[in-house]
Amino acid sequence: MKLLQIGVMLFLSLSPLQLAAAAMDGEPLIFQLKTDEFETSDQGSAALSWDLHAWMGSNLERFWFKSEGERRQGETEEFEMQALYSKAISVYWDLQAGLRHDAEAPLQKNWAVLGFQGLAPYFFEMETDFFLSEEGDVGLRVKAEYELLLGQRLILTPEIEMNFYAQDIPKISLGSGLANMNAGLRLRYEIRREFAPYIGINWQEKFGKTADFASLAAEEISETRFVVGVRFWF
Repeated sequence: MKLLQIGVMLFLSLSPLQLAAAAMDGEPLIFQLKTDEFETSDQGSAALSWDLHAWMGSNLERFWFKSEGERRQGETEEFEMQALYSKAISVYWDLQAGLRHDAEAPLQKNWAVLGFQGLAPYFFEMETDFFLSEEGDVGLRVKAEYELLLGQRLILTPEIEMNFYAQDIPKISLGSGLANMNAGLRLRYEIRREFAPYIGINWQEKFGKTADFASLAAEEISETRFVVGVRFWF
């Protein structure tokens, strides 16, 4: 396990040298911050969730920072951060490696990450990530998103996320197999390309042993929410 962590850290530590060399060769460094989701729901004004990422680098190599989470009634229920190095391996696909930190106390947990991100046939945006924790837990996350243009400024976005685990992880209330699924449908209006308010519906479901853990903790197994939020980038 330590060897894996050392390998990932070395992989990341070499990246600044590569990006600096690219800059010296005349290739410009570019940057983007994008918030795909920043929203509240009909669960109350105190409910807030987000999904954002930022990257810096060149067309072929980039550093990525990703964060997603949720707060309700002043308490953080979910909070995940990823720091990744990304390298293009084809016209449409990037290979990414780095670290993930689940920051909600007291159940903090660290993972090594290896994944692929890109554009699948028919213009589906895809992310596939493999996770390996410090304790040897193994996870897989698959995300897919599609943008359907209804007009010059009106865009409908269906998306789905599924999380799988190779074993039960009672410490963080996760079961083996398909643990949970999150599916959403959001309709946004682009006032400008960089700024678009939206409305939508989001459905979450827990399965198998994960659902059993939720029942024991008196938590919701299935939940449907109507959401309103804003998407922006620069």
